Amino acid sequence: MAKVLQDGEKAPDFSMPSTTGQIELKDFSGSYLVLYFYPKDDTPGCTSEAKDFSALIDAFADRNAKVVGVSRDPLSKHEKFSAKHDLKVILASDESGETTEMYGTWIEKNMYGKTYMGIARQTFLIGPDGSIIKSWKKVRVKGHAEDVLSHLPDGTKTSQDKV
Repeated sequence: MAKVLQDGEKAPDFSMPSTTGQIELKDFSGSYLVLYFYPKDDTPGCTSEAKDFSALIDAFADRNAKVVGVSRDPLSKHEKFSAKHDLKVILASDESGETTEMYGTWIEKNMYGKTYMGIARQTFLIGPDGSIIKSWKKVRVKGHAEDVLSHLPDGTKTSQDKV
């Protein structure tokens, strides 16, 4: 069973191909990183989550944060998914499963009485120093991107404050 990562500990390093080229944790040093794990491109929940984060990408950038979505889908599928939905987030491909294992998001799931392995929808907010500030387990998509944004500096402003 994968180790459960705790808030405050150093985020595991990773290296994955992404829609912007090869990325590693150190590439985000000095800025915040929203690393969200999702099961599969172009499924209803995963599409909504990616679109929600994309809709807020400027607000994340204003708070010195980058957003990276990770699944085990191949890079070619990520590129099609991103283009189809005009996504603004970086999508990283963990085909080897190394990153999903390190972050504890590769879990046993159960659907209709069948047990299988899959990615748990989880999000990690990583600070400029590479430590995990906050993690969200068993994410519900609706309102999640806004919740993550609210945990960044200046994230307590309401939409009325941003006029």
